[in-house]
Amino acid sequence: MNLASIPSPSTGVIELGPIPLRGYAFCIIIGVFVAVWFGNKRWIARGGKAGTVADIAVWAVPFGLVGGRLYHVITDYQLYFSEGENWVDAFKIWEGGLGIWGAIAFGAVGAWIGCRRRGIPLPAWADALAPGIAFAQAIGRWGNWFNQELYGKPTDLPWAVEISEGANRVAGTYHPTFLYESLWCIGVALLVIWADRRFTLGHGRAFALYVAAYCAGRAWIEYMRVDEAHHILGLRLNVWTAIIVFVLAVVYIVVSAKLRPGREEIVEPDRDTTPGKNADARDADAKDAEQDADAKKDPLSKDEPGEPGKGLTADSTEAAAEKG
Repeated sequence: MNLASIPSPSTGVIELGPIPLRGYAFCIIIGVFVAVWFGNKRWIARGGKAGTVADIAVWAVPFGLVGGRLYHVITDYQLYFSEGENWVDAFKIWEGGLGIWGAIAFGAVGAWIGCRRRGIPLPAWADALAPGIAFAQAIGRWGNWFNQELYGKPTDLPWAVEISEGANRVAGTYHPTFLYESLWCIGVALLVIWADRRFTLGHGRAFALYVAAYCAGRAWIEYMRVDEAHHILGLRLNVWTAIIVFVLAVVYIVVSAKLRPGREEIVEPDRDTTPGKNADARDADAKDAEQDADAKKDPLSKDEPGEPGKGLTADSTEAAAEKG
């Protein structure tokens, strides 16, 4: 008998008139805002402009949601396309079911489009956003608590989560794997922040560290889960995915450090790189900048009123002497 446990909400939906407010959706939305807010602070600290992270997130977030849902539906297709199941449920993202692997992969595609439009290097943007993504995952995992899903094996530990009787679940107390992953993600975020300050990570290595650290935790947490999943050689599919992605992230860190050591000095250009801007206007701006630079190098090239002779060059002074 458990002396203590974590109760689950009786429902994951609050009906506000005709509008259902879902706890799962709230966790995802709050996580996105935290990621953008914290990423913006890190981007500015690296020399970027305020608002750039949000502008690119407009591309990254929708792509990430689509990718996360696609990964979930493809890897758990039996939940939607088996006999007796309704395939329309595959579109009901508000009921839960987002695969982080697909979300990151597709989100990166959206971010690449946004960065390309702004003339920004994607690795630098990803480095700034990495800890924020981990914090967002930590918040988003509580959506599983609202839905009473993705828990682990039965346990009588004081921090076990209470699960009520329902579709495809048996009442009891189980390992709160959503809580384990949430805490792990907070640790990953703090690790990336510390390592980034300590080793001045750049060129995507902070993001790769986030990926590697997350995968290390996801592998053992995934192993504890009891929800239905496909297995390969005795291991859950997501465990294999975590192992493979972990190896790729570590290889990237090692190779990138050798090929491109240090950190980007400029992460966002000052000039306007908005697509469609007149090229002649940009050339004129560059020419004016060059002329200003030349003027600063040769301060005697111009006369200043009220100070006779200050603007005379060496040649003109000699000519005046001969003439006198």
